[in-house]
Amino acid sequence: MHDHLDDDLRFAHVLADSADAVNMDRFKGLDLAVRSRPDLTAVTDGENAVEKLVRGQLRRSRPRDAVLGAGDGLEGDGPRCWVVDAITGLENYVRGVPVWATQISLLEVSPGGYRPIVGVVSAPALARRWWAAKDHGAFTGRSLSSASRLRVSGVSHLTDASFAYSTVTAWEEDGRLNNFLDLSRDVWRTRAYGEFWSYMMLAEGAIDSCADPRLSPGDMAANAVIVTEAGGTFTGFDGTPHPLSGGAVASNGLLHNELLEYLRRRD
Repeated sequence: MHDHLDDDLRFAHVLADSADAVNMDRFKGLDLAVRSRPDLTAVTDGENAVEKLVRGQLRRSRPRDAVLGAGDGLEGDGPRCWVVDAITGLENYVRGVPVWATQISLLEVSPGGYRPIVGVVSAPALARRWWAAKDHGAFTGRSLSSASRLRVSGVSHLTDASFAYSTVTAWEEDGRLNNFLDLSRDVWRTRAYGEFWSYMMLAEGAIDSCADPRLSPGDMAANAVIVTEAGGTFTGFDGTPHPLSGGAVASNGLLHNELLEYLRRRD
């Protein structure tokens, strides 16, 4: 791995450590303050604090890089951009369910748009963390020095495969409910694990495919580099390997074309 990517990956872990400390301090707090965004999704004071903390660290240590976050949007410009999702799975977080994570990724300009080159997904309430850097592989563990390499499964037929997603409502709102139901009937098993955990289990080889029609860049960028570095395939619904297209289709690679056929059908 190039030295600069090694430094960036280590720094991403430092950012994730800071985020974990704040998020865990607020998780299940009796005085957790919750308000509503205009789209009626919940946001906590802890989420805002995490994003401000990470942005401050980036300004000091990576002043030339842009930063994109849900709270304050895009700050700066340039060929590299850090994407911060302070709490993926916010609905779980505010209800005391431990399936949530902070996602931190680094993107760089490439032909066709930005591509993720570093990604860290940290789920401290599950005591789990996953990470990857381009051309270096994907890993999970407690730290960089104590990690296991990730590898996707070898299942080659959808009828033998497991499929994961976030919510049925998203498929209905996107006009793809029939696609989702057709696929669900034909695969071996379906489960709703959520915006990040599905992709991490795919990278681990525990499940074989997953998709979501509506995701933000913060939900996708870290997932994309971790899945692909584990040997999988991550695309938009049009098959383009672009992690910021608004929807994600991911698989172990062997199932991808067949999976896309199901999801791209229109009545």
